Amino acid sequence: MAIGSSTQTRVSLSTPAEAFAAIALAAIACDGELTAVEARGLRQQLEYRQPFCQLSHSAMGDLLDRLLGILRSEGWPALVGQAAPLLSPSQRQTALAVAVQLTLADEVKSSDERSFLKTLAQQLEITTERLAQIEEVIGLLHRDSLAE
Repeated sequence: MAIGSSTQTRVSLSTPAEAFAAIALAAIACDGELTAVEARGLRQQLEYRQPFCQLSHSAMGDLLDRLLGILRSEGWPALVGQAAPLLSPSQRQTALAVAVQLTLADEVKSSDERSFLKTLAQQLEITTERLAQIEEVIGLLHRDSLAE
């Protein structure tokens, strides 16, 4: 390699597990902020699912670091664009539901998050009607009805 030249290896996703985690990460980062509550929600959503529950803390950290690298260098649309084709239809619906859950983690749904969910649903080939159903159910789960 000549002095002053550089090659940048593009990191890409290769498994459904990476894709699923990428969508979850994109959900918490889509509004430009990554809060402790959202990060905790991401961890909780992944840690009980296969194959994440079998990963060591180090392996999980490595995975999230790789995904964060893609997110920082290419943005969430590119991350989601890589992830969507790797998921089966049922994995896509679950990934969307997790994304809805995570965007509500801080109990504030911004216009960036609404836009993200609409774009994500399109990328995952899920109808707006189905997205609305998922949002309604997740909203019910988040409602503190005993406090009303």
